[in-house]
Amino acid sequence: MIPVNRHRIWNVTADAALIALAWWLAFWLRFDHGVPRPYERLMWDTIGIVIVLKLAVFVVFGFYNRWWRYVSTRDMWGAARGVTVACILAALVVLLAHPVKGFQLPRSVAVLDWLLLLALVAGTRLIARSAIERPGAASLVARGREVVIVGAGDAAQLVIREMQRAPALGYTPIGLIDDDPRKKNLRLHGVRVFGTTGELPQILRENRPDEVLIAIPSASGETRRRIVEVSRAAGIPVKTLPGLYELISGDLNLTGQIRPVEVQDVLGREPIEVDVGSIASYLAGETVLVTGAGGSIGAELCRQIARVSPARLVLVENSEAALFAIERELVGDRDFSAVATVLGDCGDRAKMSQVFERYRPTVVFHAAAYKHVALLEANPLEAVRNNTLATKALADVAAEYGAERFVLVSTDKAANPKNLLGQSKAVCEWIVEAYGHRRDVATRFVAVRFGNVLNSSGSVIPIFRRQIEKGGPVTVTHPEMTRYFMTIPESVSLIVQAGAIGGRGRVYVLDMGEPVKILDLARNMIRLSGKEPEKEIPIEFVGVRPGEKLHEELWNQGEYVGPTSHPKIMRATREPIQADWLEDELAELAQMVGRGETLDVVSKLATMMRAPHRVHVDRAVLEDTLH
Repeated sequence: MIPVNRHRIWNVTADAALIALAWWLAFWLRFDHGVPRPYERLMWDTIGIVIVLKLAVFVVFGFYNRWWRYVSTRDMWGAARGVTVACILAALVVLLAHPVKGFQLPRSVAVLDWLLLLALVAGTRLIARSAIERPGAASLVARGREVVIVGAGDAAQLVIREMQRAPALGYTPIGLIDDDPRKKNLRLHGVRVFGTTGELPQILRENRPDEVLIAIPSASGETRRRIVEVSRAAGIPVKTLPGLYELISGDLNLTGQIRPVEVQDVLGREPIEVDVGSIASYLAGETVLVTGAGGSIGAELCRQIARVSPARLVLVENSEAALFAIERELVGDRDFSAVATVLGDCGDRAKMSQVFERYRPTVVFHAAAYKHVALLEANPLEAVRNNTLATKALADVAAEYGAERFVLVSTDKAANPKNLLGQSKAVCEWIVEAYGHRRDVATRFVAVRFGNVLNSSGSVIPIFRRQIEKGGPVTVTHPEMTRYFMTIPESVSLIVQAGAIGGRGRVYVLDMGEPVKILDLARNMIRLSGKEPEKEIPIEFVGVRPGEKLHEELWNQGEYVGPTSHPKIMRATREPIQADWLEDELAELAQMVGRGETLDVVSKLATMMRAPHRVHVDRAVLEDTLH
């Protein structure tokens, strides 16, 4: 049944008229000197039956499930099939019914009827779409903001078509920019390519749009920065789209997906895109446990894992508010209901034993940790308790209950560590190594080491953003300080990928690209806010805080670096830690933490870092394991 609404009634009525017109024209064209009376009678006696039959076929073929303004090439092929079936069926019925004795339907009339109806049905729909999407049509409804779109590829095509289809969005594309000189003056959905990005200053002066929209998913940070600088000099705001794969993955919603250019867009590093669905088969149908599920990394892990349909996702989180938020997002917004929430400390061995006994997770992602350098320098006992000892407790329980995989989320600060955060996480990596080399443990333990995550809670970008909103100053520790950066989604997708690669006891390091100067980051953020650094927003240098390095490292001294099956994930190989020695050291650390011996804990960690006990393995053997 067709829902009764004005659009469908109008479409059905129009098609009925087209069917009648095609039928009449077929007879009229068949006979040169007018339609003979018997055939004229045949035409009028059958026209009602033909209209009803053909409309019924059109309904079956879904002609009225979409508006004419949204017709696509694929829809036109469907219409051609529907018209063909309808004409064949109508011709057969008329031939078999013999409405006028002695006069059968001429075959040439049936062919002409098919050709005419096909032309009329296709033509009217194309005319309707062309009329609605013509360059001036949108202005008749709501002109909105005039926009110049940078990029003339697939993403731009999607954007222009959506803007022209939906004038209520308030965007009117007036021109395109593309660095392929062969595209100059070509038109995409009626919108002309003005020129290249090198001509952008002149184009903006001559056309003066309200906005510039970057629609090149593969554009480098340098390209985006140049476009922002030129547009800002002209006083024109710049917005951007996410990657094309994000646009295609769901409904195109320009209102929600067009956003201002952010600092991650201009960092100068290439974004990493991983198809999680293609590599996360080891999670599908499994029970997956995520610790720190409400944190920046943990929450994104939950989002990406939920997309590959695990049997159950167990969320372990110590913060009630964070746990509630991620559960509501998964269940309410993402329609993933196979969620179990555990409010508690992942370092509580008894609690975790109960959780493993009840849910029997096969894959564990351990993302829970304290991570702020200055805070942990002031709270060494909590650094060891929540990072190191909690990892040991969780690893013990995972091994005891036979989890198949255990993935530790580590940090670049664990490489040649100089602060309590790095030292506590370095010992976590040792725990993974020790368990990974135990023959009596079936669980595959791996660690994934990476640098700073853009926009994670408490990271430098939210801090800078708040300082800029207040008018400054923006505080930078040192003019030469650098850090590695990666977005939350791409870092998590690589964590999931590393879990799939996962050799026993391995430490994997994500390719973070080139390090970024924090001073450059601050200046870029100020410019993106529409201000000028040092002039309108001051920058102050406040000095390196306790435990901070000027330049972070990704590799420990003595580690051998080798490739993996993924070009953005490297493998660090070194002599394995002595399991018995580590067990004794951890037991002693636990006693110190229990007694509240802060200075002893700090001293103990430093001693462990200076002289870890490792199993001697010949260098040639270690290098062989990389191949």
